[in-house]
Amino acid sequence: MMGGMASEQTRTPTSPPPRISATSEPPRTATRAWRTRLVVVGIVLSAVNLRPAITSLGALLEEVRAGLGMSGAFAGLLTSVPPLCFAVFGVMAPRLARRFGAGAVVCAGMAAIAAGLLIRPYAGGTAGFLAASALALMGIAVSNVLMPVIVKRWFPDRVGSMTGLYSMALALGTSTAAAVTVPMTEALGGSWRSGLAVWAGLAAAAVLPWIPFVRDRGAGPAGQQGGPDERRGGRKDGQDGRKDRKDGRKNGRKDPRGGTRTRAREERPALRITRSRTAWALAVFFGLQATAAYITMGWMAQIFRDAGVSAGSAGLLLAVTMAMGVPLAFVIPRVATRLPHQGPIAIALGVCGLAGYAGLYLAPAGGAWAWAVLLGIANCSFPLALTMVGMRARTGAGVAQLSAFAQSTGYLISIPGPLLVGVLYQHSGGWGPPLALMAALMVPQMVVGVLAGRDRTVEDEAARRPNP
Repeated sequence: MMGGMASEQTRTPTSPPPRISATSEPPRTATRAWRTRLVVVGIVLSAVNLRPAITSLGALLEEVRAGLGMSGAFAGLLTSVPPLCFAVFGVMAPRLARRFGAGAVVCAGMAAIAAGLLIRPYAGGTAGFLAASALALMGIAVSNVLMPVIVKRWFPDRVGSMTGLYSMALALGTSTAAAVTVPMTEALGGSWRSGLAVWAGLAAAAVLPWIPFVRDRGAGPAGQQGGPDERRGGRKDGQDGRKDRKDGRKNGRKDPRGGTRTRAREERPALRITRSRTAWALAVFFGLQATAAYITMGWMAQIFRDAGVSAGSAGLLLAVTMAMGVPLAFVIPRVATRLPHQGPIAIALGVCGLAGYAGLYLAPAGGAWAWAVLLGIANCSFPLALTMVGMRARTGAGVAQLSAFAQSTGYLISIPGPLLVGVLYQHSGGWGPPLALMAALMVPQMVVGVLAGRDRTVEDEAARRPNP
């Protein structure tokens, strides 16, 4: 859009010489508008596919356990696989995006999701099931990290609204998978394998919008946006680092540190993200909210089923929890971007989580719908975290580093949670200890949410801390 403004300036007599001819500008403008719309479609379809692999399994976890002969502890391990894969593979996303372009990486990620979801029900045995699940989760991991980056690059002046749209689509996919997996499985003959495999078709559809961006390589995570337009608008949008990296790639001699160091600087950005206290606070906040989310997605349906709720109703309750994120995931980022401090939102969401866990302990079946709503509100800490990723860095490069650091570190933090819930459930024979653990983790989540919500940027914090 800034590129379009710059192109209008080329028509005035006082403007600098244009980089492209006036006759080529209308096609370029039309092409850019078409590509922008395609990016929006790609973001929405990709977001819809980032959770069905997990919530569809949660709805059929009891059938999968019986079919594969899993113990409660191994089922807990299975629910810990998503954050493990997100941590391991998510950290690779910025480097892959710099090498191939974010569009190509997301396209490959959607293809990996489709392949993994299609293979895993028929892989045979728990090892094959885990391996195919890891393939799908690898695609989810890189897409998780790159979504905030793509939003920041393409829509720098609409981070809140675009993050809300992306988060709303993610919540819609999550809740839909939870709600319809069980009835769809029954309609397909009652086989849990068919009920899980059918979601591969949705992922395959998400591959299509990214195909035109597959060949946009070597221009960093924002390579989709193209050359002159992006470079003209880069500095006006606060994207100085993006232009510097592009100029360095085109001509190493223009690099103030020397042309021979250009590639090394691309691979190892100057920003020391680990020196930022805000980055660490955001990573811990991301990890604790992910712990709560994956425990909910993996175990909440089982909690209701153990309380006497039918399988279909338990899946529907899980869907209600996930569906709360559809409207709130659009509202919360827009509200968050208008506040100087996002800490109060983190506290309000945490209080809802504490109330939901208390209700699950005291009357899991009697107040099931209320607890599902409260936990659904609490799970909207995820779009809040994504919004803060975009707000706590000034440049696209900073957002890419912060997104990778916060998500990879956060998912590492979240790995033990679902596994520990499975172990506690198996050894205690009830849900009292697991629910106490979930409630206890909500308190530090609120604390670090306040710290991460302060009005500051990771670039400023890293610059203020000199080399040791």
